[in-house]
Amino acid sequence: MPILAGQSLMRSVRPALLPLAIASTLQACATPARMHSEAQLNDVALGCGLALGELIQDEEQKKLLLMVRQDPSVAQRACVARWARRNGLKAVFVNMRFPEGGA
Repeated sequence: MPILAGQSLMRSVRPALLPLAIASTLQACATPARMHSEAQLNDVALGCGLALGELIQDEEQKKLLLMVRQDPSVAQRACVARWARRNGLKAVFVNMRFPEGGA
């Protein structure tokens, strides 16, 4: 059945096919996460005021961008969160407590 001008998509989909239509639409919007290179992550880290190696992308859960830092500033967290969002990732902040003083 063709969709006529002014007719909504929901009316043209049979009720039994509605869940399939919704799932197909949502899948079309989702983009699979891609792995970013260590160099890319280090560039972002430096741009956000972090040290090299403080941003890590999980290889098994590619959508997770981990920031590992002791007492990150609000600006650093916001910078990482913005970059993660723009790249389809979820920022995860891990606040590490490093021992004071050396060995």
